[in-house]
Parts: sequence; structure tokens; C-alpha cells
Amino acid sequence: MSQQYSLQVLKYKFANNIATELNKNSFTKNFWPVVYVLSNEGKKRAYVGETADAQKRMATHLKHGSKGQLASAHIISSDTFNKSATLDIESKLIRYMAADGVFRLMNGNLGLAGHNYYQKDELYSQLFIDIWDKLRGQGLVQHSMEYINNSDLFKYSPYKSLSHDQIDGLKAILKGILSKDTKSLLINGGAGTGKSVLATFLFKLLKSGDNDLNFGEFSDDEKEIRLLVNELRQIYPDPKMALVVPMSSFRKTLKKAFAGVEGLSPKMVVGPSDISKETFDLILVDESHRLRKRVNLGAYFGAFDKAAFRLGLDKHNCDELDWVLQQSDKSIFFYDENQSIKPSDVDRSSFEKLEQDDRTKRLQLKSQFRVSAGNDYVDFVRGLLENDLKGSATFQPKNYELLLFDSAEALVEKINEKNEQHGLARLIAGYSWPWISNKDPSKFDIELGHLNLKWNSTSVDWINAPNSVAEVGCIHTTQGYDLNYAGIIFGHEIGYDPDKDEIVIYPDNYHDRNGKQSIEDPQLLKKYILNIYKTILLRGIKGTYIYACDKKLHEYLQKHIQLASAPEAQDTTTAEVIELQPYINSVPLYDLDAAAGDFSTLQQATHKKWLLVPEDVTASETLFACRVVGESMNRVIPNNSICLFRFERGGSRNGKIVLVEHSDNIEGDIGSNYTVKEYQSIKRESDDGWEHKEIHLIPRSNDPSFEPIVLKEEQSLEFRVIGEFVQVLKR
Repeated sequence: MSQQYSLQVLKYKFANNIATELNKNSFTKNFWPVVYVLSNEGKKRAYVGETADAQKRMATHLKHGSKGQLASAHIISSDTFNKSATLDIESKLIRYMAADGVFRLMNGNLGLAGHNYYQKDELYSQLFIDIWDKLRGQGLVQHSMEYINNSDLFKYSPYKSLSHDQIDGLKAILKGILSKDTKSLLINGGAGTGKSVLATFLFKLLKSGDNDLNFGEFSDDEKEIRLLVNELRQIYPDPKMALVVPMSSFRKTLKKAFAGVEGLSPKMVVGPSDISKETFDLILVDESHRLRKRVNLGAYFGAFDKAAFRLGLDKHNCDELDWVLQQSDKSIFFYDENQSIKPSDVDRSSFEKLEQDDRTKRLQLKSQFRVSAGNDYVDFVRGLLENDLKGSATFQPKNYELLLFDSAEALVEKINEKNEQHGLARLIAGYSWPWISNKDPSKFDIELGHLNLKWNSTSVDWINAPNSVAEVGCIHTTQGYDLNYAGIIFGHEIGYDPDKDEIVIYPDNYHDRNGKQSIEDPQLLKKYILNIYKTILLRGIKGTYIYACDKKLHEYLQKHIQLASAPEAQDTTTAEVIELQPYINSVPLYDLDAAAGDFSTLQQATHKKWLLVPEDVTASETLFACRVVGESMNRVIPNNSICLFRFERGGSRNGKIVLVEHSDNIEGDIGSNYTVKEYQSIKRESDDGWEHKEIHLIPRSNDPSFEPIVLKEEQSLEFRVIGEFVQVLKR
């Protein structure tokens, strides 16, 4: 649907005379709803707001101690704006700017629940994209919306609107904190029910100043929340709080989320042993099912024993749940018993004891936020793994891709394809292969036919690691995280017995030593392994792809999951095998990735192999190929394309796309940096004729944030044009 609307983003100096300047703007002069961003680039602080009286609002902010120190005001206006639209755009800007990371936002929490209004999707979704592009053009924001949507800072930011389910939970938590009869709150919720979002929202809520709470616009719930928060501040004016996260990788992610939020600090996100050093008013525990007891702790035994000693507890008869209860005035646990995966996890019986305590208030979160297929898919996963599905029809989720693959190669290819299209597509497997590459990076861990793969090369924030799409994650590197698409490999430790009609476990093929050591009951080990698969099968937001090593398990899964269409088999009896003839029908493909952005990292260009060229291309010794990686040339060269170049032959290069080498090392043998850009020479006249003054390497991208690389005259010896772009050969 094509929409026509006016949109302007005007920048003003945020000073006492701003009212005079705003009086010249027809929107701000006539009490039209606008959105604004106040910022101070030097201090990296910003505040986002909306108002129908911009002049009065700016005057109020100028008198405000912290906001009065901001330097610039960007006023966003459109003839389509109304109160509902500006509130929605304000909340989106807060969410996206917080995750963009350029500024620390001074805003408090958002309103509790999003709301619908006329043409929200048809008009204002596109208008917000246009606003974001204009702000990028003015340097106020940096990253693309697509990038931010995939970022952990966006997903776990406290700047979220809550669902009705979460609002009910939030009110109950606040009332529980206020109650003298309540010591602990236990919030039960399955994977993807928004426990981490609620935890970070609550933390920010209790740390925000009253003037920064964006409540009271649409909901009576918001008024009730404000009253509860005000009442809490009478008891805890500045509560001493900690967010405990048992898993170190996920803890690091939440530290990053806290780092960019005004009033929060990464130091507030801690591990369980940290709380043994001091007491707190409030302790929130995310992923509390991963709190530990003194079993199979490996290198953590020492830290566990020291923490227990500091607390005066018997190390053999206490667990981290006891630590939290002892060190907090009030404690809040976000819990899912189906995500307990190891013998070191605190026993279910300990949480049952906590539930039965008269001073414990129990809550339940039910809505599914991660998986777009919703609770139906969650119920399906449980029934599938517990052999509790009724009937034999395949499960057909709406707006979700659930497919079973006959080959691991096809699964990997699908994940790579989805990662190129959407990002955040990763492989995850059960722990049925030892981690050999941890000690010898030259070796592969997972062999599936002709396919060789490695486990995650890092245990911390693996999902966002540069090479993670080429590796396989496990439960320990993915629990707590969101993916767009998950490729799940059922390993050799899990199978199916058709006679018993049940999933079976093969303990000898389960290689997580700390995950099975000390377990004597095979049913307990089965429970842990099934919990692992229940958890990783709920990582994918948009889709889940599955491959099973066990043939009988594959046959069982095929009864309930649609089989991915196999590629058409090639007729090898008639297919012509084309012999590659150098410089006759093929050109050299060099092993280097030229960056379509800034210059690449140091590389040495080596001849990788010969590449067949299309029939309409005349191969010659003047041609070569290499890969172009990045988005700065995407109007011409899609990211990750193999491109054909012609070696530099002199003459004018202006207006041509070129491959440029940068080498500033003396020896010249440690590699060079490469980029692909459009060439433009800025010349000046001298006594000897015309000479280069500057060379501009210009991006040609749909993304306006890319800027030209400017090379000064004195830099010319460090740069060399290697070749001229001919065409894209393939992606």
C-alpha cells in the first residue's frame, strides 16, 4: 500500500532560545503532536519523548537538572501524527536507540502494554523505518533496524512493553515485595515465556526515577503499578539489588544489556558465588533452575566451597538456592523445571520445599513470546519427546517452519541459507560427540557421513561469535538465547524403540561428563537429556529444522513432522562433466575476502582453485575472481558474492568499481587489506598538469550509513588498485 506523507527531522540547539526557534516551525508552533530526541554527543546521553506542546516541554526539560545538560534537540514531525502514533513511535525509538548503543538513554521503563490504533501497521510501520533512516543520516543512530532486531541488547533490554500475562505477574511481584508475610516469589514459566524480559524490566523499574516512568496513558494497570512503585520507594528508597544469572555466557549477555541503560550497571548482574560477599534488599534470579548444588562442579568446586564457608553453611548440605535466601531480604526466582539439565542443578525437591513455605508466593507465566508458533508448538514438543502425541498426523504450525531432514548436509545448507537471509541461524546438537577440537583446533568433533563439523570454539557468547554459523552449539552455549532459525541435530545418545513405542537413551554415547557422572538412575539421565532437547527445540523464533542420527528415531519423527523436500537428483548418466581449462573456460579464484565496507583484515591473496566462467565470458589471463563480503556495495554486489575482476590496466578509473589493496607494512609479507568501492579522483591543476588531490572510494548501498573512504595524496603509496569489477558470477 503506497502512502504519501510529510516527514521532517529538524535539529535545534537545546538552549534557552529554543522556544523562539520552535515558534518558526508550523508543527511546534501550532500544538501538533511531535516526537523528540534530546542528546549530548560528548557525554553520550540521550532522552526520547513525545508531546503536543513542544515549546513548553523543552522549557521544562531545560530546568531539569540532568536533561538540562543535553545539547541538541531533534524534533520529528509529520502531518500524519496523532497522540497514539507519537506514543508508539516514542516507545519504538527508546527500544531501538537503547539497543543501538550510541547513547545511554535517560528514560525510565516504557508503558506496560503496547496498543493498537488506526493504520498502525499500514502506515506507521513504514513511517518509523523512514524516521530511523533520517536519524541514521544525521548521525544520531548507527545500526540498521535488521541488525538491532537480531541483537541481544534489543531482546533483553528493559525497554520493553509487557504482555497482559507479564503485567499480571509484575503486579503480583510488586505486591509480594510489599507484603510483610512474603519472603520469596517463585515465577514459573516455560522457555520463551518472557522470564528474562520481566526480570530486566522489574530491575529497571525499581531503579528509575519517578519522573522518568512513562506510565498512565492507556491502562488502569499502569496507574496501579505507579502506586505500588511509589509505595515500595517508601520502604526501599534506593534498593540494593542484584540480578543473579547462573550461566556465565548468558550472564555476560545481560551485563551488556545493563551497560547501556541509565541507572543500571553491569556490576548489578552477578554469579551465585558473588552474593556470598554481601547482603541485598532484593535478589532476582533468572534461569534459577540452573542454580547448583555440590555435585559434578569440576573447576567450580573451590569457589563453591569458599562461598559456603563465607556464609557459615555446610558445603555438603547447602546449595546456591540457600545462598540467595540467606543473603536477601526478598528474593524472586524465575524458574522452569523442564530446563534443569544436569546433576549439579538444584534438586526439584528444594524448589518444592520453597513452594510449600508459607512465606513463598507462586506465580505462573503462560504466554509464549519467543516461538512464533506459540503454545501449540510448545505442547507439541513436550508430547513428541514424551511419546504423548495423539494420532499420527504431522504437526503443521502456522507462520512457522518445522521440517525434518533426511541428511545432515541438507540441514547445514538450510541453516547457512537462512543465516544469509535473516541472520542468527545456528546449529545445535545433543552432547553425543566428545569435544576434541577444544585441545586440538585442527581436528573435527562431529562426523556425519561426509560432513565434518566442530563444536563451538568459545563457551562465552558463542551465538554472536564471528564463526558460529560454521560451528555447532550445545545446550550450555544456547540456553537462554533466541535464534531466528535453529538446526537441531539429535545425536547418537538418543533413539527410538518401536516395540516399546518410546524414546530411549544410550548413556555410553552421552559425552557430557559433568552431565551424567554420579547418576545411578537411568530414568533421571533420560529426564535430563529430554530436557536438553525440549530446551533447544524452543530456541528458534521463526523456524526449527531437525536431523536425527538414529534411523528409527528419524522414522518416528517423520510420523509427526513434515519432511523437507529433497533436491531433485541429477541425472549423472547424461550429465556432461566439464573439464576446467585454465584461461580457456576458467579463471583463478583467489583465497581472499574483499570487504564491501571498510578495508578487510590482513590477508594474503593465494590461488585457491580454478573457477568455471559463464559461456558469454571470454576467459583470459587478465581476469580473476574473489569473494566480496559486506553490504556497502549491495546495490550492485550482493553480500558474499563471488565476483569477476580484470587486472588493473591503466587509464581512467573514475566511476568504475575497483578492488583496492592497502599495505602499510614494511616487509609486505604479512598480508594486505582489501576493499571494493566505486573510484572517484578529485584532481587539482599544478605546474606539471593535473594531479590527484584526493581519492574517494564510494559505497553504493541501500544502507545510507556507509560513507566514502577518503585517501589523501600522501597516502597514495600505501594503496593500489588491483583490478576493475566486471560482474557478479554467483552468490
